[in-house]
Order: sequence, then structure tokens, then C-alpha cells
Amino acid sequence: MELNGKKAVILAEKLYNEYELIYPYYRLQEAGARVTVVGAEKGATYPGKYGLPVTADAGAGEVSATDYDAVIIPGGYAPDHMRRHGAMVDLVRGMHAGGKVVAAICHAGWMLASAGILKGKKVTSFFAIRDDLVHAGAEWIDKDVVVDGNLITSRTPDDLPAFLRAIIGKMKTSAG
Repeated sequence: MELNGKKAVILAEKLYNEYELIYPYYRLQEAGARVTVVGAEKGATYPGKYGLPVTADAGAGEVSATDYDAVIIPGGYAPDHMRRHGAMVDLVRGMHAGGKVVAAICHAGWMLASAGILKGKKVTSFFAIRDDLVHAGAEWIDKDVVVDGNLITSRTPDDLPAFLRAIIGKMKTSAG
């Protein structure tokens, strides 16, 4: 299994896109990674955009960027709620600063903007938040997956296969 010994965080908040959380969760486990669902609060249950709940294994303030190899941020409306929690934003910023994989899909670019990590980066997202990412200093590209250093972005659930191939490929080659 290509990701044995690797650890990933998937962020959760209310109104997350179920496809963008569940597909990475199981695909990374299938590849051998240990996956932790992190919310604002340990044990909190967050309803998805279509009603499917997920419970946080840990709270953002209880985990350290140094303990993980990647953070995956699903879209839906959750990123707008995630960025209201300083510990969640700090975790994303810390993962990026540590050279860890930071992966965002759909509306998750809002978290990247709030973490202040987009200046000079090439990214993609759901088209509706393009202006937000450009105003945060990114160059926006309409492509299924964009990889710029340790930053991996995709547009919609349709891009999940390419998104996960990029994440797994980057995690395999990253130190940690």
C-alpha cells in the first residue's frame, strides 16, 4: 500500500460536500494512509450538504500540522464555516508552511484565502469563487486539477479521481 505510514487530515464543518469528504476519506485509507476527520470540536457531528452526518475524530486545536502529511479540505458551504475557526485556519496555514500537502476542492479555496497562502500560486476551484482567489493573489486556471508545489486544487466532485491521484502522488514523494 503506497501510503503506509502516512497520515492525513480531512476537515469537516456543517454543509460539507459529501462526495468531497467521503471519496478522499476512503481512497486515502485504501492507499494505506491513516485518516483523521478534524472539525472545530472533537466529537461534534456535522451535517453534510445533503444531510449525511460526519463526526470529528479530533478538534482543530488538538492536532498539530507537524503530525500529518496532508490536509484535505472539502467544499460545499463548509469552508465558509471552517474559516470562522482560527484553529482550523491555523492548521491549514501550518501544513502549508511545513511543506505538507494542502488539497482543496470546490469552495475550499475560501480556506486557502483565509489562511493567506495564495499569493503567487496557481489554483483552480468552483468557478463562482474564482474572483475571491484572484483577489487573494492567485492565478486561477480552469483545469480538473492544478498542482503548485505542495498545493493541490480541483473544481468539483467530477474532478475527484484526478484530485486524489495528485494527492496520493504528492504524499508518496513527500518526506514525513
